[in-house]
Amino acid sequence: MAKIDPRTEIKEFLSSRRARITPERAGLPAYGGNRRVEGLRREEVALLAGVSVDYYVRLERGSLTGASDGVLDALAAALQLDEAERDHLFHLARQPRAPGGPRAVTVRPALQQVLDAITDAPAWICNGRYDVLAVNHLARALYSPVLAGPRRPANTARFVYLDPGAAKAFFVDYDRIACDVAAKLRMEAGRDPHDEELIALVGELSARSELFRQRWASQDVRLHRSGRKRLHHPVVGRLDLDVESMEMPAEPGLLMNIYTAPAGTATADGLALLASWAAGLGHPRLGRRQGQSGSP
Repeated sequence: MAKIDPRTEIKEFLSSRRARITPERAGLPAYGGNRRVEGLRREEVALLAGVSVDYYVRLERGSLTGASDGVLDALAAALQLDEAERDHLFHLARQPRAPGGPRAVTVRPALQQVLDAITDAPAWICNGRYDVLAVNHLARALYSPVLAGPRRPANTARFVYLDPGAAKAFFVDYDRIACDVAAKLRMEAGRDPHDEELIALVGELSARSELFRQRWASQDVRLHRSGRKRLHHPVVGRLDLDVESMEMPAEPGLLMNIYTAPAGTATADGLALLASWAAGLGHPRLGRRQGQSGSP
């Protein structure tokens, strides 16, 4: 993948969202028994959004530049977009015209100190490309299958799609994880289509994984949210973890993830066992291999 073309992204996203909504779901009469399009027609979306058909056609052809917030909100309502999809629509309409600076592949020492101060829960920092940039001792132990390879920064998306055997053994809900990873990468591409390392990652995954090509083509998007992650650790077994994923305002594009479990549960006992195992690992901190440029 040489680049992410914004106009193509807009066209495919809007047409895919339009295709999934039936007239009945939109509250419109379905005239005729043989509709030639799947989902709504363009003129039906225009009617629901309160814009002219010609204007909507221009929007769906990739010309979102200049569309007002009111028009985008109306379009989101007409297409019944969820929160992530609405955000993605606005990202597509407000994309930067030129590439920004390179994304960080390291974290400040003070942030590593914060991670190290969290002693009872796995905690780690990643970017929107799923590069694992910093971990505490428990996260290093928990994510040992993801971190097993020599490539740095380790990348969860590569692990999920390019090492599916290990990933399926580690992630109990592998299918959901695979969907979420592709959808969050798609969301990241909407934020910054000029991110060269993201473009390279998507190209690599597309070339090497049929499953990723399918998930990427779905045009689905997801927000990074708190929730539940079920893992099968090779040493301590099944862990059902509560995940808090927090954006870092002082470090745009970075996320801190903390995994916990209620006291008295089997998973809490598993984390205690994991801590004992981690104490004997003695692994070095994450970082670039000698001579590595920092590309994922």
